[in-house]
Amino acid sequence: MPHLFDEFALRGVTLRNRIGVSPMCQYVAEDGMADDWHLVHLGARAAGGAGLVMVEATGVVPEGRITPGCLGLWTDDHIEPLARIVRFMRDQGAIPALQIGHAGRKASSDQPWVGGAYLSAEEGGWEIVGPSPVPFHDKAPVPRELTPDAIAEIQEAFRAATRRAIKAGFDWIEVHAAHGYLMHSFHSPISNQRTDNYGGSFENRVRFTVDTVRTVRAEWPEDKPMSVRVSSTDWAEGGWTLEETVELSKILRDEGVDLIDCSGGGGTPLAKIPVGAGYQVPFAEAVRREAGVPTAAVGMITEAYQADQIVRNGQADMVLLAREMLRDPYWPQNAAAALSKKDLAYVPDPYHRAHGRNMAKVIAAGASGGLVN
Repeated sequence: MPHLFDEFALRGVTLRNRIGVSPMCQYVAEDGMADDWHLVHLGARAAGGAGLVMVEATGVVPEGRITPGCLGLWTDDHIEPLARIVRFMRDQGAIPALQIGHAGRKASSDQPWVGGAYLSAEEGGWEIVGPSPVPFHDKAPVPRELTPDAIAEIQEAFRAATRRAIKAGFDWIEVHAAHGYLMHSFHSPISNQRTDNYGGSFENRVRFTVDTVRTVRAEWPEDKPMSVRVSSTDWAEGGWTLEETVELSKILRDEGVDLIDCSGGGGTPLAKIPVGAGYQVPFAEAVRREAGVPTAAVGMITEAYQADQIVRNGQADMVLLAREMLRDPYWPQNAAAALSKKDLAYVPDPYHRAHGRNMAKVIAAGASGGLVN
C-alpha cells in the first residue's frame, strides 16, 4: 500500500505526497479580491511541503459568498490576484487548487469572530436563495426559492468561474457540494421540499449538483483533476445519508470527477455529530470501497502516524488537513521527520540550515560571508 509521502497521480497532475491543505475561509477579502494575506497564508503552506494547497470556497457570484469577506471569481478582475498566488505555490512545488461554490441559504453572514450572524441589508447583507423557502434555523431569514431559470443562471456562473480559474493557472478544481451550502441543500430532504424536477426523489435532489459538475467538467481541461466536496451525512433524522453519498459518488465518477472529498454535516443545526479524532475517515473509506473512486479524508486528522495509517490502510487516497495546518504550516515537514521520511520532505532552500541538510554548503557559505546560526 502507498504511504503518506508517496506521490499521487490523477490525470496529468502528480502530487509530491498525499497531504493536502483543506480549503479554509479566511473572511478577509474585499469585493472578493485575494490580497497579501491570502498570498502569505497559502504560500506558507505550499512552502511547508503540502502536495496540494486548495484556495478557500470562492463565490461564483457575489451573492454566493458566505460573508462579505469571502473570495470571489465572478469578474475577470479577480483573476490576476489569484494567479499571483498560483505562481508562488507552483514555485514551491505544490499543486494549486481552487474550490468554487455558492453558499445558498447560509450566505450573507458576518465574519465568525464577530458572531457569524446573518446580515441585514443595512449591514451590507443580501437576499439569500435555496431550493425551498426553508430557513437554516428559526432565527434565520427565509431563502428565496430558486426557479429553474435562476438555477440555470447559477450554473452558467459556475461555467464562467471555471474559465477564469483556467486563466489564473490552477491545476485542480473542486466543486463545493457540502456543509449546508447551495448544492448540499438540494441533496437533503431537510432543506429541499420541492415537487418539481429538483426535489423529491434522490435523482431529482442531486440533479442540480450533477448538472453543474457536468458543466464545470466540460470547461475544465481534460488533463487536470476535478474533485467534489460532499457532506457524507447530515447526522440528522430524515436527512442526507452515507448510502446516498455513495450513489452520488458513482454518478460523479462517471461524469469525470476524479476524487470525492468526504466531509460531513453543516446542513442543520440539529445535527448530532460525534466529533473526535478521525471521525469522518469512515466516510472516505466507504465511498472509496463502494463507489470505486479515489477519496480524500478530513476531520480531526492531526498526527503523522494517524494520517499515514489512513493512507496505508486504504481508507483514503490522501488526507486534507485544516485546523492543524493553521497551527503548523510546516506540518508536512514535521510529519516526514516523525515517520522517518525526511528525505521525502520538501524544504525550501533558504530553510535547509534548520533541517540539517547540505550543512557543508551552508557552513561554507557562512565562512565566505553568509550568516550561520
